[in-house]
Amino acid sequence: MRRYGKNPDEDDVRVRPNRKGNRPRTNIRPKHEDAAEGFVLTVDRGRLHVLVEDRTIVAMKARELGRKGAVVGDRVAVVGDLSGAKDTLARIVRVEGRSSVLRRTADDDDPYERVVVANADQLAIVTALADPEPRPRLIDRCLVAAYDAGLEPLLVLTKSDLASADKLLESYGTLGVRHVVTSREELADGGAAERVREQLTGRVTAFVGHSGVGKTTLVNALVERQRATGHVNAVTGRGRHTTTSALALPLPDGSGWVIDTPGVRSFGLNHIDPSRVIHAFPDLEPGTEGCPRACSHDEQDCALDQWVSDGHADPQRLYSLRRLLATRERREGD
Repeated sequence: MRRYGKNPDEDDVRVRPNRKGNRPRTNIRPKHEDAAEGFVLTVDRGRLHVLVEDRTIVAMKARELGRKGAVVGDRVAVVGDLSGAKDTLARIVRVEGRSSVLRRTADDDDPYERVVVANADQLAIVTALADPEPRPRLIDRCLVAAYDAGLEPLLVLTKSDLASADKLLESYGTLGVRHVVTSREELADGGAAERVREQLTGRVTAFVGHSGVGKTTLVNALVERQRATGHVNAVTGRGRHTTTSALALPLPDGSGWVIDTPGVRSFGLNHIDPSRVIHAFPDLEPGTEGCPRACSHDEQDCALDQWVSDGHADPQRLYSLRRLLATRERREGD
């Protein structure tokens, strides 16, 4: 170690050269107290489109954020060129606290969580009653993800002119999930959009659904905007993935936000803690106090059986809970 005299001067200090210059390192980060507030509309290859006041700007994540990223729905702090002019680029320096986070994994054995959207209040699960056939297991998985994230689910059933909704709705009756049933004719004349829009007022609603169910067509009608839609194969019932990235769109009257997400073929639940799903069943949750530690709520000593037998809750509610919890253990196609 080099020792200096009692009165060292600048000639006594050696500065190690580096590629980034000789600026002293510091752990102090700027607070950016003058940063503007923004709302992330979409993310495209590392560039984020952010609504700042009444204009959309393009921004990138600042280095000080480290690994923390921003997703659609995030409230962020932005600095730099906020004009929104062509070829300008601002910086996102802070991601504000999130009220909710909707996540999924690619599959049940995939440990990597993908954040679908932040700060949503509601999850609209769109499924066709025919062409393609409804997939109740996928609906169940979306419900589990919604309950885990603290979102209120909304079931939107399309193409009721091709098949009745009664049987499907019966299986979700005890869950108390709100629903809207639409037909292709209603979608064409605007009636379907109007009825769905009534359920979106004052909310940020994320739309999810299997490809080909008419999700993006419905979103187009809701926000009076055209995103690309795809053809559904008449034999397989499969549609092209027409929405490749999540996009937040305001309702025409400014009363809420719709977030269109890419069509999904699966909804992995590797990240879900089954113990959190019970929070969506306030009539059953008090009965878990007598459950053994780490109870799966589907075993011999589960206290919920006695809770239901004593008349505190409908047996069908317990059945519905266990059906949803089972989706965490079974793949969507099983």
